[in-house]
Amino acid sequence: MRIGSFRWWFENRETGDITIAQFPNLPLWIALAGWIVRRLTDGALATTADAAMRLAVLWWAIDEIVRGVNPWRRVLGLGGVVWIVVGVLS
Repeated sequence: MRIGSFRWWFENRETGDITIAQFPNLPLWIALAGWIVRRLTDGALATTADAAMRLAVLWWAIDEIVRGVNPWRRVLGLGGVVWIVVGVLS
């Protein structure tokens, strides 16, 4: 398998299948719930929901970097970390 080929980027190293996306896991469900609550509320509840969403995305992103099944998933995780860091710094 050549580095940079489609198969190299997207092949699940555990199963050999092509994995681009997977069913959302617990951190992504928490992030989605936080995002919904943040959009529907204001004040302290919205602030708490926003923090929960960001922490859940960070949790998911770090997990993808460490345990991602292919380079694509690890890059997605890195993108998630960058998104959270940029959001915190801005």
